[in-house]
Amino acid sequence: MPPKVDAFRTSEVLRGRQAMPEGSFLRHLPDDTWPLLVSAWGLDARVYERDEELPLGPDDKNVYIILGGCVLQERFPLGAAAASTRITRFRGVGEVVGEAKLIAPEAAVTTVCLATTWVMPCPTQRMNVLLRKQPRAQQALLCSLEDRNRSDEMIYCTPNRTPVQRVGGLLLRLAGIAGRTNSADPGQVTILGPTQRDIADALLMGVSTVESAVRALRDTHGVITSRYRQFVVTDLHALRDIALSS
Repeated sequence: MPPKVDAFRTSEVLRGRQAMPEGSFLRHLPDDTWPLLVSAWGLDARVYERDEELPLGPDDKNVYIILGGCVLQERFPLGAAAASTRITRFRGVGEVVGEAKLIAPEAAVTTVCLATTWVMPCPTQRMNVLLRKQPRAQQALLCSLEDRNRSDEMIYCTPNRTPVQRVGGLLLRLAGIAGRTNSADPGQVTILGPTQRDIADALLMGVSTVESAVRALRDTHGVITSRYRQFVVTDLHALRDIALSS
């Protein structure tokens, strides 16, 4: 189905006028290259609803650029039979997902939409042709993957930091890649979709530990409010100070 204009600023995104998150593929992509992707695949962009999976199985032939919304990806490095050993990551606006298919077409990753999510499918063969013909687009993808790796290391691979810092860091990241602002209160950023269990799985923490950290961020520090599958960052600067404190 076509993108919902009431959910996303479709014209601003497709014309390259909406600022993309720092470090994302679309932030790195040269301004004159984005229209090439839009002309090729913009009409194929579609919306997936919450809890729908993106078709990124071994037989699927697309990678996806996230234009709006947020997804949760799960990989099972020891095989699906060892489901307790999984790697959980959040991905958001401006990012490419399923990028492994560009070098291994049979690659697969479970990718579930956490909220209404707008994506542009890009056929892997044609995407590879475009990347070879557009070296700056190829560089943008490589730079975005490196930035994402560094961000992942900081958020998911720092067990020596306190739970409040780690949960705060993930919420700060989600605010940047999946947050929505309201013109009536531009100082607040709403994150739709993730549950506290999702956060616990991603950070390899107990749910009760995440609950305590969220309570501290909400009640002690006053930087967020929370409901089921919704977090509202009420003080982004203070949250950043908590997340990045040494």
